[in-house]
Amino acid sequence: MSSVTRRAGASCIAGAVLLLTLTLADRAAAATLKDPRGAMGSKFEITAVHADEAKGRAAIDAAYTEIERIEGLLSEWRESSKVSEINRQAGVAPVEVPKELLHLVRRSLKVSALTDGAFDVTFHTVGRLWNFKSRTAPVPSEEAIRAALVDAGYRHVVLDEGKSTVFLDRKGTRIGFGGIGKGYAANRAVFVLKEHGVTGGVVNAAGDLVVFGTQESGKPWRIGIANPLEKGRVFAWLETTEQAVVTSGDYENYVELGGRRYSHILDPRTGWPVTELRSVTVVCPDGEVADALATGVSVLGVEKGLALVNRLNGVEAMLVDANGKLHFSRGLEAMLTKEGGDR
Repeated sequence: MSSVTRRAGASCIAGAVLLLTLTLADRAAAATLKDPRGAMGSKFEITAVHADEAKGRAAIDAAYTEIERIEGLLSEWRESSKVSEINRQAGVAPVEVPKELLHLVRRSLKVSALTDGAFDVTFHTVGRLWNFKSRTAPVPSEEAIRAALVDAGYRHVVLDEGKSTVFLDRKGTRIGFGGIGKGYAANRAVFVLKEHGVTGGVVNAAGDLVVFGTQESGKPWRIGIANPLEKGRVFAWLETTEQAVVTSGDYENYVELGGRRYSHILDPRTGWPVTELRSVTVVCPDGEVADALATGVSVLGVEKGLALVNRLNGVEAMLVDANGKLHFSRGLEAMLTKEGGDR
């Protein structure tokens, strides 16, 4: 049988590259399906193992329908979404929301507290001042950032569990799910795939991976991690059956002005881009948690970020600093098989 190798996501890190590669081994006809589509403003790809091709394709369709539903629930750009309504009613009145959204906001606030505000669901309060879609967009003034910071901070989000409402207690506060939304959508897609009889698969949300079950051969999924200093060269492999692997880095969205590179990852406590880390990869069983922690650790930096990861059960991370040096959490290196070694 043939072996098919596919790059699932590449993170170009200005002199360091992180490449996630899925290897599908011992593949039989029609049982392993792959379907890339655009979703949530990004490129998604779903890989699904199913004994029945038609049912497998129906499962993938259902998973993408769920991702579209999540996008409609969380989008701050769609006027009809509950998130947009929450932002419009900031400083005015609480907004009744579905329990699903209420619980996601609550979990986001818990991660905010855990990271001492390095991850913050209100980051958009300051983030909207920056335009990373244009490489030459002007940098916001210090005065504008200071003014926005008055309204920023997760403590301005007030939940009423009994009434299922979300209230932003300052008129200028805004919430957004850019740091957790794709991870949550990937989790939900995996849930739907399992409901439809998929025995193993990968949801690739723009390079953020959630892996479950096994390959068609019964072997674990293999995720290749490339040498950050040598583009395209894998230096280690992670074999897994139930994990999320999420990377956050300054490789796609940034502004360059006056010879200085401004990362799209902002410290929500200062309103300015992070500078200490180029990339953070988090490995844990939950896509939502991995997504949020990858952002939070990027803001915390090497020392505080690794200290946090090392306190959390089942969470590992690899950090690439501004000089291209790798830093590993206590358990991650033991999980990796180095290139050229036994697999």
